[in-house]
Amino acid sequence: MEKSADQIRELVQAAQKIVIVQADNPDADSLGSALALEHILGDLGKEPLLYCGVDMPGYLRYMPGWDRVNRDLPRRFDASIIVDASTTTLLEKLSDSGQQAWLAAKPCAVLDHHATVEKAIPFANVMINDPERASTGELIYLLAKKLDWPLPLAAQEMLMSSILGDTQGLTNQLTSAGTYRIMAAFVENGVDRPALEEKRREYAKMPVAIYRYKAELIRRTEFTAEGRIVWVSIPQSEINQYSPLYNPAPLVQGDMLQTTGVAVAIVLKRYDDGKVTAAIRSNPSAPIAGALAEHMGGGGHAFASGFKVTGGRSFEEVKADCLEYATKLLNENDNPDN
Repeated sequence: MEKSADQIRELVQAAQKIVIVQADNPDADSLGSALALEHILGDLGKEPLLYCGVDMPGYLRYMPGWDRVNRDLPRRFDASIIVDASTTTLLEKLSDSGQQAWLAAKPCAVLDHHATVEKAIPFANVMINDPERASTGELIYLLAKKLDWPLPLAAQEMLMSSILGDTQGLTNQLTSAGTYRIMAAFVENGVDRPALEEKRREYAKMPVAIYRYKAELIRRTEFTAEGRIVWVSIPQSEINQYSPLYNPAPLVQGDMLQTTGVAVAIVLKRYDDGKVTAAIRSNPSAPIAGALAEHMGGGGHAFASGFKVTGGRSFEEVKADCLEYATKLLNENDNPDN
């Protein structure tokens, strides 16, 4: 990290306008990391700009500054920092619009923590991808401390949100002793976690339509591999109807993983153009999510990952491959010596 940190310092020092880029699937870690960097870079005298190819989901709008994220990449900037994504697969909107070339033409840094990465960003001048960190927010905190960057209270609040998001409230296996020490430092510095949690809960409340849709998704879930794998598929029509209100995957995956005997929960999305995407979550006893996503052409953590298939394979083929390989990984996890 030493050499990479120095390279990022140089990149930031040489630039004035710096665009902070999130992937097309923003979550609490990506938004929290982006907003924290915005505060940090602002205190360094820079002009930070925020970009994401899609609208911020409603459940993330408890973070002050979400509305400063623009869906249009600025035409003028000196450098970019991509957060919580180190693969071109997650920057499809930029690629489709031809604007990815704008990033490639300027100095670019990537800050991420995903252990498994497919199609790494080829134009990045410097990349820090540290899977030992619970979130990109944790990585940014350590980088800021190393480079003596300012950490205003507003930035620490956003970093806390990012860490809580990827660790599921400090409950999953990504959380380390170092994560707890960082959280303690935030609290000691004045971050009000209960107030932050109350805001998150308020924005996470479901409209009645989403409440009923959740019940429908639960009714449609299917179990395989002797009940160890649970999955559900979502067609384009439902994506269009419900995604603006609430992301269907986190709507049900927590309940899936809380079902007796379940090790892995998979939410598949079917698009009219043939694209298939998946959100994969696994319980601590079965850290296979990253390996499963990698097999399917995606990436992520041992406990949280995803993939996207656009190569013309039918949904049934993709589903069968995913479930079959997930079963294989679970069997290997259960019998490591065989």
